[in-house]
Amino acid sequence: MDFTGLERMDWNKLITTKRFGLEDYHNVNEQDRTEFQRDFDRLIFSSPFRRLQNKTQVFPLPGSIFVHNRLTHSLEVSCVGRSLGNAVSKALRQKYGQASEENLNEIGAIVSAACLAHDMGNPPFGHSGETAISSYFSEGNGQKLKDKYNLTDSQWNDIIHFEGNANAFRLLTHQFDGRRKGGFVLTYSTIASIVKYPYKSDYITDKKKKFGFFQSEKEDFKKIADDLGLIRIDDYKYARHPLVYLVEAADDICYEIMDIEDAHKLKLISFEEAKELLMSFFNEEQKTHKEKHMSTINDENEQIAYLRSSVIGVLVKECSRVFIDNEEAILSGVFSSTLIESIDNQIRAAYEKCQKISCKKIYKSKDVVDIEIAGYNIIYTLMEKEIDAVFNADKAYSKQLLARIPEQYEIEYEDPYRRIMAVLDYISGMTDIYALDLYRKINGMSLPSL
Repeated sequence: MDFTGLERMDWNKLITTKRFGLEDYHNVNEQDRTEFQRDFDRLIFSSPFRRLQNKTQVFPLPGSIFVHNRLTHSLEVSCVGRSLGNAVSKALRQKYGQASEENLNEIGAIVSAACLAHDMGNPPFGHSGETAISSYFSEGNGQKLKDKYNLTDSQWNDIIHFEGNANAFRLLTHQFDGRRKGGFVLTYSTIASIVKYPYKSDYITDKKKKFGFFQSEKEDFKKIADDLGLIRIDDYKYARHPLVYLVEAADDICYEIMDIEDAHKLKLISFEEAKELLMSFFNEEQKTHKEKHMSTINDENEQIAYLRSSVIGVLVKECSRVFIDNEEAILSGVFSSTLIESIDNQIRAAYEKCQKISCKKIYKSKDVVDIEIAGYNIIYTLMEKEIDAVFNADKAYSKQLLARIPEQYEIEYEDPYRRIMAVLDYISGMTDIYALDLYRKINGMSLPSL
């Protein structure tokens, strides 16, 4: 494809150390850590990030066998993202020469930090939690709120399609009561790199039901996007920041391949099946080498871990190649695929086989379905109780419930939309364990020990 005449994003604008909320103090920092390493550290030491350790990834929170939670998943995605970013950085520096060295050198650090944050907006119990929140408004007692409080169509779209991706952007940028302006005060580049769907909820379709930011943060995203030079497609709809593709690829790699390893540990798939799935990523010569190496390892879990590591290496190399091969299309905002979907046919077939087995034997397994059912019921009940409390604050029971909500959440604002968003902030920030404990107490199923 000829990209002549198309608008093109500029790496010199796309990578900036400007911080959201501290624009007036923007300057070049000469400390030992780069600004993007500071982003990484700021996320690691934050409470919302630590809470990911008690949020479900796929399987129920571990008992005797340790499997991934949102925290370990995010850390692993960050490692893979750094490898992808460093590989792309090296190729781009060779392409553009020393003039671009300073900016392009930071791609690995930016992607690594963004990967840490990519799941921070997810509510308890993963996708079932998202569905419970949306369903309360679209199917349950929350339906009456739109007309009763004159919510706009845009505001209503936000809540009936509640989205963890949009919630992550809000968490990182919103000034909660008593907190500093700018939220986490991250660099523009890191924030933009997590927005997989750079448009508001009004642009969702039957085929694309996800979006990147709520009505409450649309001006914040516009400010960041315009400063970075993201291609504007329509009002509050932009082309992706190029580094989003690397964050997305890191997530895709870890999500699929690590789930195979976890499923093997939990005996949802056999050793032979896990080995066959992972071996299918290699050609015959590579398979011979892998078999020879595995013959020196007796433990089956270690053999699968070795293959998993090797597969991740293959996918990192392939996704990096796809990014570089399609850089012009990505910078022009016309690349319409994911990196994973564009990798070599043989490797993509192996990846798709893993997806098929995961859907059949992992995501529909009894334990996973049971936790989704329970999680849905817990979050739906909490939504019902808390929303009723904030809109009927004079009731005795409401006062008791509201007394539990931390002061940072804006539950007393006159604007009904902001009150609803405050409840969503509170519930989506809970861990699975906290949500379950509150559910039990609300329903009189458990009492605090005295």
